[in-house]
Amino acid sequence: MPVVRDIAATYRGPHKVVARLLAMGEREDRAFVILMAACVVTFIGQWPRLAREAHVTGQELNPLLGGTLMAWLFIAPLLAYALAFAIHFVFRALRRKQTPYGSRVALFWAMLAASPLILLHGLVAGFIGEGIQLSIVGLVWLVCFLWFWMSGMLQAGKGI
Repeated sequence: MPVVRDIAATYRGPHKVVARLLAMGEREDRAFVILMAACVVTFIGQWPRLAREAHVTGQELNPLLGGTLMAWLFIAPLLAYALAFAIHFVFRALRRKQTPYGSRVALFWAMLAASPLILLHGLVAGFIGEGIQLSIVGLVWLVCFLWFWMSGMLQAGKGI
């Protein structure tokens, strides 16, 4: 199934999409591409906010974009791998059957599936700025991300 359809299907049933991804077999390149796509979309989602910040403060936009690029395309993937590794051990300590690959796919797919809300968050931050609207969109993103992630983690444990 194409990625856009999988993202839409995740909002209807995240465990089904993660089950389908895990049924394709353990391929670390697939997990890495999912993670990098999520990071790229998140980076793009930051552009309106950064443009607003540069305009309001009088800063140059390019250094802000460069720092955000470094953060999202080089540092965030390392942190995501570390988080997936740590959560894998938490689930193992709770006697849940998990594979490290399943933990990574659940986290990385949750990041990618929630990315449309990150784009909306960036638009709200760029065009409206700080306020209740930004907080509401951020809260909706957080709830969806956690729902996708935990559903994916539980599904990853069932496949063993």
